[in-house]
Amino acid sequence: MSAAPAVRYRPLAFGVTRAVLREGAPGTRYLQAETQLGDYRERMTDRLAHWAEHAPDRTFIARRERLADGSTGDWLRVSYAQALEEARGIGQALLERGLSAERPVAILSENGIEHALLALGCLYAGVPYCPVSPPYSLVSQDFEKLRHVFDTLTPGLVFASDAARFAKAISAVVPADTEVVLAQGTLEGRATTAFGALAATPATPAVDAAMRATGPDTITKFLFTSGSTKMPKAVINTHRMWCANQQQLRQSIPALGDEPPVLVDWLPWNHTFGGNHNVGIVLDNGGTLYVDDGKPTPAGMAETLRNLREVAPTIYFNVPTGFEAIAQAMETDAVLRRNLLSRVKMFFYSGAALSQPVWDSLHRTQESEVGERIVMGTGLGMTESGPFALYVTGPDVKSGDVGLPAPGIELKLIEVDGKTEVRYRGPNITPGYWRAPDATAEAFDDEGFFSTGDAVKWIDDADIHRGLRFDGRIAEDFKLATGTFVSVGPMRAKIIAAGAPYVQDAVLTGINLKEVGALIFPTQKVRQLAGLSADATMQQVLESAPVQAHFQQVADTLAASATGSANRIARLHLMAEPPSIDKGEVTDKGSINQRAVLKHRAALADAMHGGTLPFTLQPHST
Repeated sequence: MSAAPAVRYRPLAFGVTRAVLREGAPGTRYLQAETQLGDYRERMTDRLAHWAEHAPDRTFIARRERLADGSTGDWLRVSYAQALEEARGIGQALLERGLSAERPVAILSENGIEHALLALGCLYAGVPYCPVSPPYSLVSQDFEKLRHVFDTLTPGLVFASDAARFAKAISAVVPADTEVVLAQGTLEGRATTAFGALAATPATPAVDAAMRATGPDTITKFLFTSGSTKMPKAVINTHRMWCANQQQLRQSIPALGDEPPVLVDWLPWNHTFGGNHNVGIVLDNGGTLYVDDGKPTPAGMAETLRNLREVAPTIYFNVPTGFEAIAQAMETDAVLRRNLLSRVKMFFYSGAALSQPVWDSLHRTQESEVGERIVMGTGLGMTESGPFALYVTGPDVKSGDVGLPAPGIELKLIEVDGKTEVRYRGPNITPGYWRAPDATAEAFDDEGFFSTGDAVKWIDDADIHRGLRFDGRIAEDFKLATGTFVSVGPMRAKIIAAGAPYVQDAVLTGINLKEVGALIFPTQKVRQLAGLSADATMQQVLESAPVQAHFQQVADTLAASATGSANRIARLHLMAEPPSIDKGEVTDKGSINQRAVLKHRAALADAMHGGTLPFTLQPHST
């Protein structure tokens, strides 16, 4: 019998493939990359000046023109030379207003050219800014989180792209004496400043002196955490964090420095993945960022697919929901396949677990179209780590793998309640939370390591150089009435795999009960399984006989592989109502918030376990 053909990947170098492990106190170990961190720059604004001099006409950022009827047109582009000129003018205007860390800039809007230029102006002048989650203004009804952001930061200037869309939030939260800058429109009864006027401010030597006065410890921005259990905290980001993290990225993924990267990206800049990781990759390496106004939702994916048919990225980032939709579209869309796979060196996902069936689908399409697989890179990090902290060590990556620490970061692996928590220490770690000394002190242990709350385990206990796997969030784990711990992360991954391709995510229930249950959030592909008309509601789809029969099999399969009450799903229910961003049940990136879902759907979970919730599935006896 002939051997199976070797898997062929598009060439991609991996910078960290070996690690050093040392023992500490009982239950504690320390892990570092063998590779040392190279020199990194003092401030990111130096890179803007560098590319404005050496590649002045290269496009830094592009976004499709927004037409009067709500549609989009051709790409509007801003070169590196234009970006520097605009940043100097905006920076001058900010200096003249006396803005500072005590009175920073708050940006309410989504990703966009004005947003990017204002951020660069802040960086140039040394004035911190905060990209605020747009749903806090556009989706929320009580503006509780937006008000908390303003109470925490006390902004001196607020920017919004569109007066009409943000008027209600501004009226409810922004103090009357705080300047509001708008890219479009005006506010009734309130004086505002046009963004064009801000950008047209003549630059003076003072703004260049302000830029030179910034350094590694200068605060660049505040990024708020998702606030899963408490109100969001403002993570301090500095030039040291950002510059060190970009050097760590380049050493871990050498391809980033091979050529100017081209990104087609929707990931929100109020999150560290989009705003630090991806924008930083472009700015540090002289690349081009095409702002994708799509999103990984049924309505938003059409725009994303349109952009990917037209612009070929060199590296492509998305979250699992996005890759799922792209994998499905590539099965029938030849133009998408040809353009997206034409020069991309690597795919990269973050935000939640990517199910193996989606991974396999992508690889099948790639092998059919270009004769080789594209590496799916991933790792582990968080807002407080800049975010890049761990990255996989080779092309043969499986769902859940996170790899080894980047150069310059030290991991502390400490045993906590039968799991191994990973903690971080390095130049890319935040100095703390703004105006929250108690939260800052609580976040760091006595050796200065940041406590992540993430659990990990070895991919191969016999070979540390293969790296680590994600093992869930320690705070998500819970006990049954028997005192047995339920390990949420691995169980959630098991459910997603068993229900693929019809399960987007799952939330485990059963705290202090005798059994584990699951609230299942389905993918849109479940509509195909139901075989109903296109206008059928999701509730009708989920209650249809084919869907119920499929998930009965899922329940039986999961039960058959269970070894005890802590890993046996005794009840599951399919959720017609998707997780809510406004309620904190899901982040802007699409990752589920277990605690928030349990908080807001407690009555439903109680009914499921009490046997009074219709269409609850239970496994047959095994």
